[in-house]
Amino acid sequence: MIDAAFWIISGSIFFLLILSGFFSGSETALTASSRGQLKSRAEKGDKGADKALTLTEDSERLIGSILLGNNLVNILATSLATAMFTRLFGESGVALATLVMTLLVLIFAEVLPKTYAISNAETAAARVARPIGVIVTLLSPIVAAVRAIVRAVLALFGVKIDPDSHIMAVRDEIAGALQLGHSEGVVEKEDRDRILGALDLADRTVEEIMLHRSEIEVIDADLPPQDILELCLNSNHTRLPIYRGEQENIIGVLHAKDLLRAVYARFAGAENEDVFKGFDPMQVAMEPYFVPETTPLDEQMRQFLRRSTHFALVVDEYGALQGLLTLEDILEEIVGEITDEFDIDEDHPLRRTEAGDVIVDGAMTIRDLNRAMDWSLPDEEAVTVAGLVIHEAQTIPTRGQVFSFHNRRFEVLERKANRITRLKIRAV
Repeated sequence: MIDAAFWIISGSIFFLLILSGFFSGSETALTASSRGQLKSRAEKGDKGADKALTLTEDSERLIGSILLGNNLVNILATSLATAMFTRLFGESGVALATLVMTLLVLIFAEVLPKTYAISNAETAAARVARPIGVIVTLLSPIVAAVRAIVRAVLALFGVKIDPDSHIMAVRDEIAGALQLGHSEGVVEKEDRDRILGALDLADRTVEEIMLHRSEIEVIDADLPPQDILELCLNSNHTRLPIYRGEQENIIGVLHAKDLLRAVYARFAGAENEDVFKGFDPMQVAMEPYFVPETTPLDEQMRQFLRRSTHFALVVDEYGALQGLLTLEDILEEIVGEITDEFDIDEDHPLRRTEAGDVIVDGAMTIRDLNRAMDWSLPDEEAVTVAGLVIHEAQTIPTRGQVFSFHNRRFEVLERKANRITRLKIRAV
């Protein structure tokens, strides 16, 4: 019988479906929206975006409130529809109410609002933030009780929830977006590598990229001044460590420009006399700057900028010299290899052959090789390519030995003493 009660119940069901669609769309908009874009909108004066940012800070509370509201209106709408259809059609009204409400909820309370929200996430999030904020405040006591029950149940199975943890770290979210953009052709490989390189600085340490002590050019402080000048002029580097006695006993760092400036000052004032007579290069040498090998790269870069220096000597926990690091080394982890007129092309650590093989320097880091070739060789157990081969082989290979692991074939081309200096790699 169609009477006033029929129209009241129908209107109530229609209103509850609108509320259900509002909750569903709000959940999708607030969870799918980019916090970065919301932050940008908030800084431009969008109060809705600012409110959305506040709501998404406690995602568990937000989702709990929306789900609670959504389930309440869906259950109430279904109950009213069942009562109305039972009154009209008898026992068969239950099945009919289930079919009709399933279609109505699916189309108008789920698919339609969520489709709109996912297509206009930030705009929709800013629009629904205020009313959702009121609902979250009203339902927060119930949500808190539900949250406590859920955590108690999970604790019975040994699952602990950290209230301060995020579902996904911001860094991982950015990295995932870059990888996806690159796979879809939207982000260039070079752009991806630069951004990921900057993000990785906090996770990498000085010892991973330093120049090993066996490759450092050093100058004996007891050499005649003219020999020191000649060594500086013949070197490709502008800063050279000075030692006295043992090479690990670094007592200063000589900058070629400071040395030449001091020599020129003596030469300009000299008249047919030895300009090096009584000249001590240590007078223009800088104090050595030592850093621990475990220092994170981002912190070391800040130290370089703070101290207005680009050169540091790396020591281990016992104070023994391990290598040296420059600001350029850190920048190369972001932008890639930086070369100038003094760099020799033949010394580049990676070279591709016409046969498709890759010739690499054993001292090349695994991360640099992965970035150059877009590979994914593991770097948890070793820093350099040679270190990876030694780790996998469990021995120091001899020249000509071949190993296959991680879907790659590694052939040792050169070995000096106990160091693998050159390898040939190809895909298996």
